Amino acid sequence: MFLASCGYDNYNAPELTLSGKVVYQGNAVSIRNNGAQLELWQDGFPLRSYIPVYIAQDGSFSAKLFAGQYKLVRRADAPWLQQATDTIRVNLTADANVDVPVMPYFTITNDAFVKTGNTIRAQFVVNKVVSNANVELVRLYLGKSILTDQVQREVRVEGNVSTLVFGAQTILTADIPDNLKNLDFIYARVGVKSTLAGEYAYTQIQKIPLR
Repeated sequence: MFLASCGYDNYNAPELTLSGKVVYQGNAVSIRNNGAQLELWQDGFPLRSYIPVYIAQDGSFSAKLFAGQYKLVRRADAPWLQQATDTIRVNLTADANVDVPVMPYFTITNDAFVKTGNTIRAQFVVNKVVSNANVELVRLYLGKSILTDQVQREVRVEGNVSTLVFGAQTILTADIPDNLKNLDFIYARVGVKSTLAGEYAYTQIQKIPLR
């Protein structure tokens, strides 16, 4: 047992970095931090299991790896179409940066957040990308964390999906609760969820001064 432990502990750590962003039409896709994942598979490796690659809320990702041939796969249950057969091959011999193109079910554009008194007004446009996708939820979130989203938030306001018009401006408002009013600033973002996925697509997080 002692010899086996020493042998394991003496393995070299991965030294190369594979980084990049998940993008649509050249723009990073905003998601819930560590919600959606990518999968990395290494050919010729004795253990046939994938390496999970978690994606940050701004669409960026990074992984420490050994040199070698890898297959990068878009995983299911993300706010974009799974493209498991459309594998990105990476020959990692040095640090590399790779953009991963995806097709989100919906995008949110032209977003703006304005504070008036104790109310936050969000205006935005929801765009349909995948023709057979349907909107399940549209929500406005307020929170004290830069990681504000569906899971981590202090305020959640429901949008009326039945009146949502793709490509047209939508407005949601939220009252700032008493437990947030004494802060110097809060964070806000809008999320849209397809019936075909478990994760939301979001706007980039916005920092809103309160003083």
